[in-house]
Amino acid sequence: METLDRGGRLVLTGIGKSGHIGRKLSATLASTGSPSAFLYPVEAMHGDLGMLAPGDLLLALSYSGETDELLPVLPAAKRLGVPVAAITGDKDSRLAKWSDLVVPMPVAREACPFNLAPTATTTALLALGDALAITLLHVRGFTKHDYALLHPAGAIGRSITLRITDVMRTGDRFPRVRPNAPVRDAIVAMTQARAGSIAVTDVRGKLLGIFTDGDFRRRSVETPHLLDLTIGEVMTPNPVTLRDDAMAIEIMNLLEKRKIDDLIVVDAKGRAVGLVDIQDLPRFKLM
Repeated sequence: METLDRGGRLVLTGIGKSGHIGRKLSATLASTGSPSAFLYPVEAMHGDLGMLAPGDLLLALSYSGETDELLPVLPAAKRLGVPVAAITGDKDSRLAKWSDLVVPMPVAREACPFNLAPTATTTALLALGDALAITLLHVRGFTKHDYALLHPAGAIGRSITLRITDVMRTGDRFPRVRPNAPVRDAIVAMTQARAGSIAVTDVRGKLLGIFTDGDFRRRSVETPHLLDLTIGEVMTPNPVTLRDDAMAIEIMNLLEKRKIDDLIVVDAKGRAVGLVDIQDLPRFKLM
């Protein structure tokens, strides 16, 4: 915490399997708001020590604590004024003795039948490192909004940053009628907009109800002269809605929960401002 609060970074270093885990943990730390980098020990001794700054903390990873390629980095880092912390399985190792802080990680044996290939130890290191990253996330008050800023692309970015206003239909693609309009007119408006539903609003645009093509099919069987009735007589009042300041990911949660294909978007005053049609969502890679 002190390192990060001072503007420093967590610089991880390790070799072999510990190095592979270290690179992953550095990426996880950075993506959850804890500035981090990975320093390859051999390259560190040939100039890459320059990535270390006095405000950083070097986190050395070695289960044995006796890795020859790693140990020379420690006194070199200390000469630069960088403190060293270690995660190791041997608290009496040379790595532990060189470190200012030691996190012991004893593991009874490897999953390998020869007790040689790093398996259980690398799994423990991965879990411990991830726990460190998430603990720092909570302690430093890292929010979902902060996470979104660091993940602008891909499925994660879309699910967190895309807003309902980015995917809803508006204008001519969002059909609306008054409650006294005939069902016939509502069907024409839906067809022209190529929409599966229509919003019923008052003169101020406040949402009163919704009528869907599913409603039309069901009612046409049981209601004579359906096309001549007013839409207010057959609409579904108080339909499912989302506010126009909602995130797009909320759409899928609501559609799946309520088993519907369309929903109306309303503003803070309850006025209908848009339509979300499930058939549009694959284009935004939301399903």
